[in-house]
Amino acid sequence: MDFKRYFVRKSMATIQAEGNNHDMKRELSALNLVSLGIGCIIGAGIFVLTGQAAAQHAGPAIILSFVIAGLACAFAALCYAELASVLPVSGSAYTYAYATLGESVAWAMGWLLILEYGLASATVAVGWSGYVSSLLKEFGLIIPKTLSQPYFELVNGSLQASGGFNLPAIIGILAVTALLVVGVSESAKVNNFIVAVKLFVVLAFIGVGVFYIDTNNWHPFIPENIGDGKFGVDGILKGAGVIFFAYIGFEAVSTAAQEAKNPQRDMPIGILGSLVICTILYMAVSAVLTGIVSYKELNVPDPMAVAVDKINIPMLSMLIKLGAVMGLSSVMLVLVYGQTRIFYMMSKDGLIPQIFSKLHEKYKTPYINTIIVGIVVAIAASLTPISVLGDLVSMGTLFAFSIVCFSVLYLHYKHPEMHRTFKTPFMPITPILGILACSYLIYTIGQGIFTALKYYFAFGIVLYLIYGQFHSKIGKELKASSLKD
Repeated sequence: MDFKRYFVRKSMATIQAEGNNHDMKRELSALNLVSLGIGCIIGAGIFVLTGQAAAQHAGPAIILSFVIAGLACAFAALCYAELASVLPVSGSAYTYAYATLGESVAWAMGWLLILEYGLASATVAVGWSGYVSSLLKEFGLIIPKTLSQPYFELVNGSLQASGGFNLPAIIGILAVTALLVVGVSESAKVNNFIVAVKLFVVLAFIGVGVFYIDTNNWHPFIPENIGDGKFGVDGILKGAGVIFFAYIGFEAVSTAAQEAKNPQRDMPIGILGSLVICTILYMAVSAVLTGIVSYKELNVPDPMAVAVDKINIPMLSMLIKLGAVMGLSSVMLVLVYGQTRIFYMMSKDGLIPQIFSKLHEKYKTPYINTIIVGIVVAIAASLTPISVLGDLVSMGTLFAFSIVCFSVLYLHYKHPEMHRTFKTPFMPITPILGILACSYLIYTIGQGIFTALKYYFAFGIVLYLIYGQFHSKIGKELKASSLKD
């Protein structure tokens, strides 16, 4: 068996051709890219998982969890920034892996990104459902628990049937799916407006909430450890792994490389700028949230709604909930869009069936792909508790970030002569620290989630072996070339 075949790479010339030969306009400035990153980062992480992680793992010390997760993410972000400047082409980590480590690793990266975007959109949908339910309650409309909670519940570390299903989450995902089938044109101005709304809501929560903080809720700041990953220093580290989900949005900036005015300069600014701003906002929100409400009461899908209800300012409550619904709607749209485009790219490369890249005759969108993704995500959102979804996304994302860090190491070793407008500082220490930090956070998330991810990977390997390797576009070209020789 020719094992070299599994590591065949897209050439740098091919990647650069893909980056230059396209019909997209280069209209995005560095500010637009920062805005894009903030728009995708500020979502379920800040509106939902902050409360979950505080209630179950870190308590008020969730602030420290965000620092640790942000530091681990910074190592990966620096590596992303270099790759985005060297390979200014849409496709993000999937394309980077294909260009550096070869097809089999690119498949693994694509498979991880499918998990990341698909389950992330399901997680956002569950959070969106919580805020919609809370908002409707303001108007006297109460959705029964049987129609607003998932079918499965996490009880003592195991899933148990509750008998319900999350109807609002299904409606939200199906609505987004319908929009994407018809075709949604998102301009930088529209995205900037949505980002402005979300930032206003977050800053309003911080600015008003700080006057309602009860410092007694911060004591003890680090609750005593009561078990594996439950409070104490162990809980802070576990919390960092859980809320790593909150940082996945900055990766979406790298998918906009082909539309950046000056990608070599603007991509690093967009990636690193959005990461720094959002880390500061996350820390401030978690401090105010755990100061207003005891961390023990935050194990809900809408923790900021719980906090503003306790403040008892009706106008602020309505504003926060409406802003959260708007913000999560846009994130849901972007994540489902990202999932379908990853399928589209892998289909064009021949790694999955061509039906995933078939375009609608009228709308020119990958409609079958989009419908399949929408149905699967809706089912996941309606049946699975948000904590399990978030943990799976965090673990998958951490694996993907590790591969990106390794890709930078490989590229420096294999192509030291390549011109780099942005260089990862302190090579090779930064990518190595990124790999180690991500690996440790994977360990903290837990064996149960790792086992689920292992089964997911096993299925992906089988799919690649029985389909992808035989239909790969580059693989066919390689085979044709060898026959000529």
